[in-house]
Amino acid sequence: MESLAINIVAIIGGIILLVWGADRFVNGAASIAQLLNVPTLLIGLTIVALGTSAPEILVSAVAAVQGNGGLAVGNALGSNITNIGLVLGISAIAAPIVVKSSLLRKELPLLIVVSLGASWLLLNGELSQLEGWILIAGLSLLLTWLGWAAKQGDADQLAIDTDDIETLPRNQAIFQFVVGLATLLIGSRALVWGAVNTASSFGVSDTVIGLTIVAFGTSLPELAASMSSALKGEHDIAIGNIVGSNLFNLLAVLGVAGVIQPTEIVNSVITTDIPLMLGLTAALVLMSLSWSKERPGRINRFEASLLLASWLGWQAWTWMSATA
Repeated sequence: MESLAINIVAIIGGIILLVWGADRFVNGAASIAQLLNVPTLLIGLTIVALGTSAPEILVSAVAAVQGNGGLAVGNALGSNITNIGLVLGISAIAAPIVVKSSLLRKELPLLIVVSLGASWLLLNGELSQLEGWILIAGLSLLLTWLGWAAKQGDADQLAIDTDDIETLPRNQAIFQFVVGLATLLIGSRALVWGAVNTASSFGVSDTVIGLTIVAFGTSLPELAASMSSALKGEHDIAIGNIVGSNLFNLLAVLGVAGVIQPTEIVNSVITTDIPLMLGLTAALVLMSLSWSKERPGRINRFEASLLLASWLGWQAWTWMSATA
């Protein structure tokens, strides 16, 4: 019982450090980019989006290095399910989200393609190093496309919220960047250590812990960002944050994990978790599309409740199946 309590403290402490560290990391990196005259849109679509995915990336990297590849894969897929089911669900319940950005309509098909591609790579039951490099190559193409779109001014109103990011003096920006990155590393190690030990205590796989506890903890930055944007009426930013984060999770988080450590994919991921991720992604697309000029794409409270119920049901099913 005492060891379980220590594991739980490590998990909670790791999550707190990840959330705090991600905020410092984003502020420092964005300020450095602003000082280098990087366009604000590009900062939002790359640095800030990547920053909110930094907890997932660091946790998966640490897990893969330590030989817990199942936790890394579970974290990536579980975070995407959590982002749509929990984060978007709660955000749209708090404030129904209207989708009206033309760039977002371009990114949603991209999310579908990336989701299908990443899922197809996992269907052989393994995430190999070659497949990891393929995903990293996809990430490079995504960043290149975002940079090109920003230079062309093809951005409409979509950008990750950078209004709250103050341009810091150079030394302070570098300090926050370094401290944030160090905190992310420490938090990642604490969270992975506690999660792996907790999995052993309950007799479940590290994949299950990655899909549930770790995915929830590393999705907290997305929850905070999307909730804040939705309540402020910045609907495109609220949903754009989730789309960007899910793209980074599949390309960066899975990619890094595969490159570091080839991982066997358990059968339940193929039969349950991947289909659910694809189903929720399809639901996000259908809800976001504008079906007529009179009715723009809109995620109302009823639809948001369905998303949240799906996430809750999946969590219950995952735990019951793992402990049966």
